[in-house]
Amino acid sequence: MTLTATTSHTVGPYYHIGLTWLNREDLTEEGTLGERVAITGQVVDGNGNFVNDAMLEVWQANAAGKYRHPEDDQDKPLDPNFQGFGRVPVDAEGRFRFTTIKPGTVPGLKGTTQAPHLVVLVFARGLVKHLLTRIYFEGEPANASDPLLACVPEERRGTLLAKADADGHYQWNVILQGTDAETVFFDY
Repeated sequence: MTLTATTSHTVGPYYHIGLTWLNREDLTEEGTLGERVAITGQVVDGNGNFVNDAMLEVWQANAAGKYRHPEDDQDKPLDPNFQGFGRVPVDAEGRFRFTTIKPGTVPGLKGTTQAPHLVVLVFARGLVKHLLTRIYFEGEPANASDPLLACVPEERRGTLLAKADADGHYQWNVILQGTDAETVFFDY
């Protein structure tokens, strides 16, 4: 008997069929606790061309630093008005915008504390599996001691930092490959 390798499957272009029912550009609801923030950006490839079929999946803790997940056993309050999850599609020019709250700090390994961050999965045509990254907030004091951010070479950390503009909105782009500005992605 001989075994033949099968072709790889990508997450697109058909991922829209089963995933879009969870699309939400506003992750908050009326009564959600915490500081609301808007995050805008664009998904581009290594040549600077926009990726018009990407989708971002966002996971995060609430303002108190607790995830809405059964394995989060912290003695912190859940916010009944915040799910901590959403999917955000890009438009025809790869742009996205979503509103959420700035999360609280969460525990890290070996007694460390992680800075406020959003976990982001990137789905797009041509990816064999989705990409995992994070959004941190520029100027956040807890960034200096975040254990995962400390593992990223200092010259690459900026790819994980959302920067506030004059209106207080945050800007963060996803650059898929090929340049020094490529977004840092993590193995999982």
